[in-house]
Amino acid sequence: MATAPLLEKPERPEKPAAPPSVTAARERRAARRRRSVREHLTAYGFLCAAVAVFALFSWWPIVRNVLLAFQHVNFATGNTWAGWDNFEKLFRDPLLATAWKNTGLFTAYALVLGFLVPFLTAVLLNEFRHARAYFRVLVYLPVMLPPVVVALMWKWFYDPGPGLINEILRTLHLPTSAWLDSSSTSLVSLVIVSTWANMGTATLIYLAALQTIPGELYEAAELDGANIWQRLRHVTVPQTRFVLLVLLLLQVVATMQVFTEPYVMTGGGPEDSTVTVMFLVYRYAFVYNDFGTASALSLLLLIVLAGFSGLYLRLTRGAGED
Repeated sequence: MATAPLLEKPERPEKPAAPPSVTAARERRAARRRRSVREHLTAYGFLCAAVAVFALFSWWPIVRNVLLAFQHVNFATGNTWAGWDNFEKLFRDPLLATAWKNTGLFTAYALVLGFLVPFLTAVLLNEFRHARAYFRVLVYLPVMLPPVVVALMWKWFYDPGPGLINEILRTLHLPTSAWLDSSSTSLVSLVIVSTWANMGTATLIYLAALQTIPGELYEAAELDGANIWQRLRHVTVPQTRFVLLVLLLLQVVATMQVFTEPYVMTGGGPEDSTVTVMFLVYRYAFVYNDFGTASALSLLLLIVLAGFSGLYLRLTRGAGED
């Protein structure tokens, strides 16, 4: 029986070649994708390196401090778990209340001087029409000096004998004072030094914020008969409110950690009137050789500052967005 011949499958027609313009466009898109992938990989590589360095030198010390706060630290034989012993020892120290009191007073005094003086200085500089750059450099100059140099210089200024301040007072036939040797004036004297040394940065930030205020607002206020204080209250302060709130928070956090001035200028005296929390941390760690209790105290300071910052941000939320 004859078999039917197999039907041959018809060959598919070949796809026509893409025009050269389409091929070139595809190649350009592929090249752009490859270049974009390389750029993203490079960016993420730099980002991962920065995060690793930040974690190593910022986050890990915080974690390590938390661990040390609950340990008896002994670098020779190794650390042992202490539980709450370090905190109990810390709260039994009568100097703890003094340190927190002095730190709170220092922060309060610093807010009166260190917050108002830079703002008023910036307002004054903003009124200048000539030599403004020179005065900006002059105001910022103390920030460029090393903090220890500033403390030693002011320590000589405050010297009750040949110190510059008392010499000026004698010349003016005014009573002199033992600035750093009296418990009634030592803390305020340190606040003056801290304000003078750190006001440059805040002043320049305030000045930059003031220069963004539209001049029409001041012109309208002057046409309405507002004097300089009324313009300051109703124009300047509302327009710079966000910057004021941010710098207020930063200043509180910074002044609560004051250490250089008490350490270099007074050593915590006289009569423990300048012992601050950070100075007490230094004493526990490097004088008493008790790193566990020092870590416990620094952890308490971290909790207080974090709590204050969170509450402050919650209370001022949206205050600078008007």
